[in-house]
Amino acid sequence: MAGERHSTLTLAAFAAPCLPLAAMGLPLVVHLPPFYASELGLGLGAVGFAFLVVRLLDMGFDPIFGGIMDRTHTRSGRFRLWLAIGVPVVLAGTWMLFMPPAEVTLTYLWIGLVIIYVGQSMTVLSHMAWAAVLSPDYDQRSRIYGWWQAANVVGMLLVLLLPAMLERFGGLDRAGGIAVMGWFILILLPLALGISLLKVPEPRITAERDRAGLREYFELFKRASVRRLLIADIIINAGPSVTGALFFFYFLAIKGFGSGDAGFLLFFYFVGAFVGGPLWVRISYRFGKHRTLAMAALAYAAIQMAVWLVPPGQFALGAALMFLAGLPFSAGPFLLRSMMADVADEERLLTRKDRTGLLYAILTGAIKIGSALAVFVTYQGLALFGFDGRQGAENTPQALLALQIAFTVLPATLGVLTAWIIWGYPLTSDRQVEIRRQLDERDLADKASGPSPQPRFAEELHVKPAAAG
Repeated sequence: MAGERHSTLTLAAFAAPCLPLAAMGLPLVVHLPPFYASELGLGLGAVGFAFLVVRLLDMGFDPIFGGIMDRTHTRSGRFRLWLAIGVPVVLAGTWMLFMPPAEVTLTYLWIGLVIIYVGQSMTVLSHMAWAAVLSPDYDQRSRIYGWWQAANVVGMLLVLLLPAMLERFGGLDRAGGIAVMGWFILILLPLALGISLLKVPEPRITAERDRAGLREYFELFKRASVRRLLIADIIINAGPSVTGALFFFYFLAIKGFGSGDAGFLLFFYFVGAFVGGPLWVRISYRFGKHRTLAMAALAYAAIQMAVWLVPPGQFALGAALMFLAGLPFSAGPFLLRSMMADVADEERLLTRKDRTGLLYAILTGAIKIGSALAVFVTYQGLALFGFDGRQGAENTPQALLALQIAFTVLPATLGVLTAWIIWGYPLTSDRQVEIRRQLDERDLADKASGPSPQPRFAEELHVKPAAAG
């Protein structure tokens, strides 16, 4: 069944909030911890503990908000509403953390972190789930999430460039640079939200008011398709998390680059990610989502191993390989989210329950688990080999070899493992078309027989059922 093909302008408007939301995520990891630890004098241990504990608590926000969203029924939809509710929370947390007073306390930091992570969970989850209901079509969902991922990459590119530009042309210190990043989010996020809400509708789903809590959340893990997507998402996110955590260590200590050149290499990586998004969308039209994801994972593994061969100080070759390594980076996030939208259809067909919010809460939690485990395991492993990450530190050959393996072999192995896990994924294009056909027939029958408690897309009620294949 072919669904409505949204215009480029509509998808750009929908993806607009990703720009400031992605631009907020990187400073939370890279810039704010050292700023509060050193510049504001709260101490590395205390700041690190605060960020770790709040991030762990943040994992529990997703199923709570996902269940609430699934129980929400308003004329304007579920996910648009919760995106609008979450944005002011993000803005409040951004104001606190990016524009702190001269004298701050740990209590101030804890409150700001809780606020901003609650807002981030609400906005990212609602935005991803909103994308799932924009189209019932297998391929159009890949196109929608491709735009979502492209906007995320652009947001990361902008926030990567902003500190360098401020340092070079603005003459701002660290506090001034962080404040400017905060203003970037404070100004752009409300504008992007307004554009998205005005331009993009949310297809209404009529559903019975059903319980959607933690019990229903954990019941979803009984489905083989959900478990496979969850494991694949954790593993495929762990690879880039490892390389991100070790990026500057690797190119400074192993390849002999300066910090400025290493930063430019990271820029080429994200440019590759931006270029790769549309490429993988088109490939998925030909080979299906799960096989495209497997191909991207294998390509990532091969390119990551090739980075080992870059001679020290060879910037041009390093930049080319970083661009190539970035190409498959975009495939995992948008393909897995598009595949979860198909799982939501399957769940509704089998149970007559709409679990879109809870299903996407599983994926947002997977991102956090994968990144946290990747950083913890690699840092602890390098510490066992005595690696010293301080600039100019002398490291033993064993420590440098451990870093080399962690940056190249470990992510490559994770890529191969992802391809193996996802290759036999059962919810193919043909299966999804059959699911949609059955949903259409049931919804039309329910409408003909009178009011129905079953959830259904409003536009589905006017679509003729596809002929059985």
